[in-house]
Amino acid sequence: MPATQGPQVPPVPADEPVLHFDPALLLRAQGVRAAIFDVDGVLTDGGLLIGEQGESLKRFNILDGQGLKLLQRAGITPLVVTGRDSAPLRQRLASLGITHARFGVDDKLPAAQQLLDALGVPWEDTAVIGDDWPDLPLMQRAHFAAAPPNAHAEVRARVAWITPSRGGEGAAREFCDLLLVASGRYAALLREVLA
Repeated sequence: MPATQGPQVPPVPADEPVLHFDPALLLRAQGVRAAIFDVDGVLTDGGLLIGEQGESLKRFNILDGQGLKLLQRAGITPLVVTGRDSAPLRQRLASLGITHARFGVDDKLPAAQQLLDALGVPWEDTAVIGDDWPDLPLMQRAHFAAAPPNAHAEVRARVAWITPSRGGEGAAREFCDLLLVASGRYAALLREVLA
């Protein structure tokens, strides 16, 4: 029986990105020097697994981790501000080289402000991705705000962009990719990998 072939895909130029965003969206995301990430519902799917001994387990997306590393290489500092704290989260952030984080905070605004002040980055140069009400004060102050489609309705109504993918399923990577394209660094980073 002969092998069937799928549709022929035109070849992609070796050093050309295939990822594109709306130009108006890119203009809104330009100038970002720091990006604040929520964890539950953004870097994870928002589910909470608790083991028999009370330990919490979290599932992270590898694509999101690569996006966070690429941001750092492009000179955009990732920050994490989260209402929960856990050993798996701290381990994951450490493995990604993320040192600017605040854990277990109820009021995210003062925690985020402290991180930005330490870096000397104003809100006008900051992007935020979050999914629930505690993220709203940060989103209101940031230059650019985004949310995954699984975010609460009040959050989705107040952001510049909703990622195509859900939290924990690539939303953070899409946010990173958008910021990288807007910064003008995406193509150069891709070429480094393809070289």
